[in-house]
Amino acid sequence: MANEFPQVLTIAGVDSDGSAGAQADLHSFFMRGTYGTLVLTAAVAGNSYGIHDSMVMPGAFIDHQFDDLAADLHIRAAKTGMLADSAIINTVVKNLKKYDFGPLVLDPVISTKHGNMLLETEAFETLKSELIPLAFVITPNFYEAEHLTGLKLDDDATIKQAAHMIHDMGAQNVMIKGRHDSDDQKVVRDYILLADGKEFWLEGPYFPTTRKNGTGDSLSAVITSELAKGQDIESAIRIAKAFVDKAIENEIPVGHKFGPINHWANDLQKPEY
Repeated sequence: MANEFPQVLTIAGVDSDGSAGAQADLHSFFMRGTYGTLVLTAAVAGNSYGIHDSMVMPGAFIDHQFDDLAADLHIRAAKTGMLADSAIINTVVKNLKKYDFGPLVLDPVISTKHGNMLLETEAFETLKSELIPLAFVITPNFYEAEHLTGLKLDDDATIKQAAHMIHDMGAQNVMIKGRHDSDDQKVVRDYILLADGKEFWLEGPYFPTTRKNGTGDSLSAVITSELAKGQDIESAIRIAKAFVDKAIENEIPVGHKFGPINHWANDLQKPEY
C-alpha cells in the first residue's frame, strides 16, 4: 500500500561539502531505516575549512515544498535545522500549524558549539516565541541553552534550571547537549528533562577529533527517525546518543580540517513496513 514506508522530514539548509545540515540529516534517516524528505530553507557554500557564502530560499518556495509533501506523502515526524532569519521561521511555523507532520524535533541552530551566534536578534526572538512552543523535543547545545535562558551554565543545578526554563517556553521534552570544546575533558554529559517530569543524565566519552561536523544535525535526525517508527522519546534519545558517539569515534577521512562524522560506523537499520 502507498505510504506504508516510514517517512520523515527535515526543514533545513544544505551544505555544499555534505558534512552538516540536510545531508547529515538524510544520512541519519537512511541509516535508521526511514525515508527522508526535505524542505530546503537555505544553501551554504563551504568546505572543511569553513563557510564562505550562503543564500536563503524565498518564502513562497518554502510554502510550495510543504504543499507538495503534504499532498502526496505521509510524514510521521519532522525536524528543523538552519532557519536563517525571522521570515523563514514564521513561514515554517505557519506550515507546521497547517499540516500534521507528526512530532517536531527542534534542533535550534542558534550558535556554534563554541558559542558564536548564528541568528540575528529578531530571528532569535521569533524562534523563542513562535517555534519552541511547537516542539515535541528540543535539542540545544550547551551555548544555545545559555542564550535561550540567559543563564551561565556553570554547574549541574543551573543546567537543570535551564532545562525547566526551556520546558516552560513550550517545548515538551528538553535535551541540553553537554559542553565538548576542551581536549582536557574525558566525558560529555547531556541532561534530559521529559514531559512527564522524568529527568536524567546521559554520559558518553569525549573524542578529541576535529571530525565532528553534523553532530547536532545527526542526533536530532536519529531522534526524528525513531519517533516516526514508534519509539518513545526516552528510547529515541538514547538510541541517538549511542549512534552519534559511534559515528564520532570511528573517523572518516573526508576533508582536510573540520570533517564530517562517520554515519556508516553504525549498523544499517532495515525499515519495517
